[in-house]
Amino acid sequence: MCSAEQLESDAFRDWCRRLGDRFSLHRKLWEWGYICQALSERGMLSSGKRGLGFAVGKEPLPSLFASLGCEIVATDLDAADPRGANWSATNQLAAADSELNLRGLCDAETFRRRVAFRRVDMNRIPDDLDGFDFTWSSCSFEHCGSIERGQEFVFRQMNCLKAGGVAVHTTEFNLSSNSRTIAVGETVIYRRRDVEQLARRLIAAGHHVEPFDLTFDADRLEEGAARAEAVPAGHLNVRLGPYLATSIGLIVHKGNVPLRTERR
Repeated sequence: MCSAEQLESDAFRDWCRRLGDRFSLHRKLWEWGYICQALSERGMLSSGKRGLGFAVGKEPLPSLFASLGCEIVATDLDAADPRGANWSATNQLAAADSELNLRGLCDAETFRRRVAFRRVDMNRIPDDLDGFDFTWSSCSFEHCGSIERGQEFVFRQMNCLKAGGVAVHTTEFNLSSNSRTIAVGETVIYRRRDVEQLARRLIAAGHHVEPFDLTFDADRLEEGAARAEAVPAGHLNVRLGPYLATSIGLIVHKGNVPLRTERR
């Protein structure tokens, strides 16, 4: 779960630097740092590894991963799809692969060789997207249309991985309630019970879901949020309708045997 303590760790600060961002207590930096750290610990960010990113927008992860030797297929919703209107209006939808290297984290020739861009609807993943070492998305599957559609995306995208592959995804988590939530719409919020239901389904299918802890100390959470809001661009929690939400991460291995992790 997103926290000020984790964001302030040496590992997350290092990823922030490598991504070309100025450090801030902002949950988007936590999401990117979480994905990078999880993949790095599991040996995924190295030469020859193949990665598939969903709803990448203009995030810097494809460029960074390519600079580390990975071969990347970055995907996003078609700009002509009406569901992408808001993302296009706020300049968050990728229009071309060149927009994935705006920060210059990877030299142009290496980027051209290692990064491919495709239009993909997360609710209709093409069958030819398979054999990848890892997949990722950064707070994206809550935009699939409903709680159930987002869960289905996470389940179906496991087909894109080779045996032993790793999926790392972040999403919105409901801090206010485990009963009521926004279950349908442009942005939904996952409750503890929704995440646990998804984990049970993945495990039943033979995958390994790494343990996750969704408990939190309200006072500590409030203190971290207050610290974030006290600095420029700080933001750890968000109010979505009547609910307070933050970001959480899921790590799933295809098959039922987890890879050995290497802590930095």
